[in-house]
Amino acid sequence: MPVNPPAEIAGLYRYPVKGLTPEPLQRAPLRVGQTLPADRRYAIENGPSGFDPAQPAWKVKTFYLMLMRNERLAALKARFDDATNLLTIQRGGEVVAQGDLETSEGRAAIEAFFAANFSEELRGPPKVLSGGDHSFSDVARKVVSIINLASLKEIEAMVGAAVNPLRFRANLYVKDWPAWYEAGLVGATLRIGTTRLKVVKTITRCAAVNVDPDTAARDLDIPPAIVRHRGNNECGIYAEVIEAGDIAVGDTLMVEQPSLF
Repeated sequence: MPVNPPAEIAGLYRYPVKGLTPEPLQRAPLRVGQTLPADRRYAIENGPSGFDPAQPAWKVKTFYLMLMRNERLAALKARFDDATNLLTIQRGGEVVAQGDLETSEGRAAIEAFFAANFSEELRGPPKVLSGGDHSFSDVARKVVSIINLASLKEIEAMVGAAVNPLRFRANLYVKDWPAWYEAGLVGATLRIGTTRLKVVKTITRCAAVNVDPDTAARDLDIPPAIVRHRGNNECGIYAEVIEAGDIAVGDTLMVEQPSLF
């Protein structure tokens, strides 16, 4: 096996609203210092957070509705239209809420749905938050998250059950790397065509991965299993875009050899 084996992008996803369902993509542009387009562009505030849309600043995810605590979100199927900023939420195949997230009326329609359906989980009136190109990521920097499917196969063996990769809410799912190869890539540069990314951090997993994205059931206990077998609760990596380009499902991802000079 090569010292730096190539991988293939097997899946590409974005999450327009933090905590709601992913949207599969076939291709996407990546720009320097940015996330995938509209990834975590919005969040549903769970009680006053102090977030200022005019001066957006990163805040911890506990200020928002999210799967770590609000697993019923997984039962909602959301779609976001870039051209109209229209968010459509379905439950059980029926449209239950719809609104333009860039208008006060549209945000009010979405907020009314969460106020009526998540009242026992709310610490205050729910509010749709947006900060322009701000990203409501779990980390303060704008990143692309990457999961190695071979590592998830080992997690399946750890927990003795099938693990839907979408539990891990990544942007890129890659295949052909050995299990846990990605854990040693912090500081490395990745290349996808003309696009280059620098790996900045491993991903610490929380209880969100215990929620089945199909059933919304909290049915596994994954982070403790990783700790028992690996000595930490990390799975996946964050990378920052350092050279722009377009990426697509099926593209090859290369780990660049470090310069000797």
